Amino acid sequence: MTDFQDVDAQLEDWNVLRSGAAFDGLLVGNGASRAVWDDFGYDSLFENARTVEEKPLSPSELSVFDALQTRSFEQVLSALKTTSRVNKALAVSSAAPRNRYYAIKEALINTVHAVHIPWRLVEASSLATIGEELGRYRTVFTTNYDLLNYWAIQQQPEAITDLFQGSEPVFDLSVTDTDKTRLLYLHGGLHLVRNQDGTARKLMSTEGTLLGNFAINNTIKTLDDVPLFINEGPSADKLKTIRSSDYLSFCYEQLLGHGGGLCIFGHALGEQDSHIVHALRLAKPKKVAISIYPRSKAFIQHQKRHYAKLFEGTGVELQFFDSKTHALGSPKLAVPVEV
Repeated sequence: MTDFQDVDAQLEDWNVLRSGAAFDGLLVGNGASRAVWDDFGYDSLFENARTVEEKPLSPSELSVFDALQTRSFEQVLSALKTTSRVNKALAVSSAAPRNRYYAIKEALINTVHAVHIPWRLVEASSLATIGEELGRYRTVFTTNYDLLNYWAIQQQPEAITDLFQGSEPVFDLSVTDTDKTRLLYLHGGLHLVRNQDGTARKLMSTEGTLLGNFAINNTIKTLDDVPLFINEGPSADKLKTIRSSDYLSFCYEQLLGHGGGLCIFGHALGEQDSHIVHALRLAKPKKVAISIYPRSKAFIQHQKRHYAKLFEGTGVELQFFDSKTHALGSPKLAVPVEV
């Protein structure tokens, strides 16, 4: 596949493709979220936090990101928390790192509110559609950290689990066997936090409104709760955060071991996600079906070449389908963005 003439622009219908092959895994990317709420198409949460109307990142807070050479909120907040604790132990003032910690958290919360679909606009039927589709697979991997999948699986707790157990749901590495569909957040989520000991916990709504005001709001009140999600940055930075969490490491290892049929929906598999591509190349799924949005003939051909190059030499059979024929890409899911 060296030029466009080598590649056709045909895309299969997902329902036809599915009927002829078994796909026990699903990898979901940002395209699935954008199918519901187009504002999820922002390029950078960090850049949004610099310009958000309410309490954006200040120069002093931006200097912390620059010092750590990252755009990851999780890494910066973790570093500030550690610094504050070390300073306190050494009888050094911890006010400055603690204040920057809270300010960065607040900027993050305000930014999330600015780009995330409001709970009041989400149709129950849409969540049911998403949940029903997720429940068709043995394992669902997602790199999205928004709340759509979280809201959707709360509609089907008998069929789908995220492996967080208990009244204050925690991830227990020794309790991962289940007959339910497993939803695994490869890059964490807005509703997940890192405990002081490095373990992961899921925040729950106390009002039964499915996090209408975002569980992440609760984390601003305590220094111990660092939001556990990877917002952006190079692949090496993402892998660093993954390796520092038992939950994220488990999710990544499951992707590394996924040898069955895999459907990839709404995922560009760009350079920033080379760690995902690396895992897939090692896993060598028997068959991989990839969604493509049919913008134009040239776009389809370009996308086919892109994915073929990523899997070159693995022997993995690739098939391509029209994203609009998949339940997660149905135009009926789209919610108009408020002006």
